[in-house]
Amino acid sequence: MTTRVRTMLVAATAVALSAALAGPAAAQGEGGGHSATRAAMKAAVKDGVPGVTAGARTDGRTWAATAGVGNLRTGKSRSVNDRYRVGSITKTFVATVLLQLEAEGRLSLDDKVDTWLPGLVAGNGHDGREISLRQLLNHTSGIYNYTDDKTFVETYLLKDGFLRHRYDTKAPEDLVAIAMTHEPDFAPGTDWYYSNTNYVLAGMVIEKATGRPYGEEIRDRILAPLDLRATSVPGTRVTVPRPSSRAYSKLAESTTGPTYDVTRLNPSLAHAAGEMISDSGDLNRFYTALLKGRLLPPEQLKEMKTTVKVDAIPNAGYGLGLIERELTCGVTVWGHGGGIHGSTSEAVTTADGRHALSFNFNGDWSGDTDAVLEAEYCGK
Repeated sequence: MTTRVRTMLVAATAVALSAALAGPAAAQGEGGGHSATRAAMKAAVKDGVPGVTAGARTDGRTWAATAGVGNLRTGKSRSVNDRYRVGSITKTFVATVLLQLEAEGRLSLDDKVDTWLPGLVAGNGHDGREISLRQLLNHTSGIYNYTDDKTFVETYLLKDGFLRHRYDTKAPEDLVAIAMTHEPDFAPGTDWYYSNTNYVLAGMVIEKATGRPYGEEIRDRILAPLDLRATSVPGTRVTVPRPSSRAYSKLAESTTGPTYDVTRLNPSLAHAAGEMISDSGDLNRFYTALLKGRLLPPEQLKEMKTTVKVDAIPNAGYGLGLIERELTCGVTVWGHGGGIHGSTSEAVTTADGRHALSFNFNGDWSGDTDAVLEAEYCGK
């Protein structure tokens, strides 16, 4: 099983964020600098990515560009306003809401999972009485990652299963139950491993603490105040709102073979681990507001930025739904990456929010996201 397929649903890659609450209209295409970034985007297309859309903000100036196509059948270009599935970038939104609830005194990150979801995390060595909410958010819980389950991979990630089951609805309890059929990866707090089950549980905790769907809490606490009109929590909706491009996958363990249009799918199989939809401008506004302290009090933002070392990602640490990464030129960015069928995204910003970047590949089998990041922050 290739790493690309195993992490297709919600990538554990290394970056994060974006910026901007408002600004002048974006310059598109070949003008306005960012030549290294444009070159990296074109290289991704040459490497096999159908198309790329990207947006950046530097000291209040915005820029956006595209490369390649948004529709392989018609040859239509991607748009700088494309909405796309953001996969694990969802995790930063979920962590932000949980931290807001902590700031309001409605829960503590030191609460045990069993306090909020009694008896749910149990079986084969799992014990929700020993796992804190904080350990869910920083992936030190040891809870098995349901998207690593062989049957789940065959049913939802590979061709025959996906084409039969792409519109299935999965309740979050169903996803947790898959994880409980396996042993934990390690005892709580003794190691780090990226588990999408952690964030399915985090979404369920939000719902238990508030009595409302976690998506409504994200909408009312983040999307509406920041006017993020292109961002949504789709639930079981199978379409991506327009403007948008098609999304493509090989639906295979290899990077060769036929290419399938996977735009339409039921994202409940990702739930709070990776179901959201957004665009580059909204992601930039969200992450800028977050890093500048507009969404969390100082104590909670400090908690979010307290990281544990991630050996799988060079020069990186994982906080609470937020990744810190030092690039090769010494620049540090904060944010998250995300992958789901046919969509690979990154959103990053510097800690001061002065320089942000978000972008999306509408394919999941090729292309170097690191190269785009390095080009934007370290290139000429």
